[in-house]
Amino acid sequence: MTDSPHLSFGSNLVAMVTPMRPDGAVDDAAAVALVDHLLATGCDGVVVAGTTGESPTLTEAEVTRLVRVVAERSAGRARVTVGVGTYDTAGSVRRARAAEEAGADAVLLVAPYYSRPTQAGVVAHCTAVADATGLPVMLYDVPARTGIAFAEATLVELADHPRIRAVKDAKGDLFEAMSVMSRTALAYYCGIDELNLPYLACGAAGVLSVVGNVAADRNAELLAAVRRGDLEAARAVQTALIPLVDAVMRTSSGAVMAKAALVELGIIPHATVRLPLLESPPSDLRRLTDALAAGAVLV
Repeated sequence: MTDSPHLSFGSNLVAMVTPMRPDGAVDDAAAVALVDHLLATGCDGVVVAGTTGESPTLTEAEVTRLVRVVAERSAGRARVTVGVGTYDTAGSVRRARAAEEAGADAVLLVAPYYSRPTQAGVVAHCTAVADATGLPVMLYDVPARTGIAFAEATLVELADHPRIRAVKDAKGDLFEAMSVMSRTALAYYCGIDELNLPYLACGAAGVLSVVGNVAADRNAELLAAVRRGDLEAARAVQTALIPLVDAVMRTSSGAVMAKAALVELGIIPHATVRLPLLESPPSDLRRLTDALAAGAVLV
């Protein structure tokens, strides 16, 4: 690794939703407003077209346009990482190159889903994508969605690639994370909002948060508290966020609930999602509005 992970990706990363109009078209103006909100609340890394951004339903042209919009609005104030992973290596390479051309600072690469290759296939896939551009790569380990995990030995092997520099860990195996960090220079980012504090306490470089769409300021407080060694303050922030994390992450999909929260706060105009996702049912919305009213959000 040739530079700090903070320089490549940031530390307070947000898995940005993709704002859409009622007809399902991507809403560029709302995306600009959302970027402004994220920057104003302490986000220093915006992740475009990840799971929370509904990447499976976005066309390559839509992703490229969205990257341009976000990169231009961020204007160097936050690192822009783009989800490029698919189950098709050639398609992932093409998406990575398009992201680089559109102004991305880094790419996020999930394990190839559905086809479930061997670990040797995972290495070959990731190496091909990392070789395709000059951008730093963050691996995305989320076996609950992909059906395949990055094995520890695979992560250690991939860490030798000069552009593979980080892991978004949504696996939840803290011991494995600590083991990989002890054996490599890979920077870890917590991809499970429920476990942000434990990951940071174990040495993670930052968070990549869904809840950060509406609480990046609280995540910034959490990061600052951990860095200065104030565990009591860090626990207080994490405890205050529990109702919101519960409402966003443990009801409907995080993408659905993050959009609903942004609408509730007046940051984007519509909570539209694309099928097969559906907007939040009333019971989930009540939990969300109760959590927002409880004061977990400072905006």
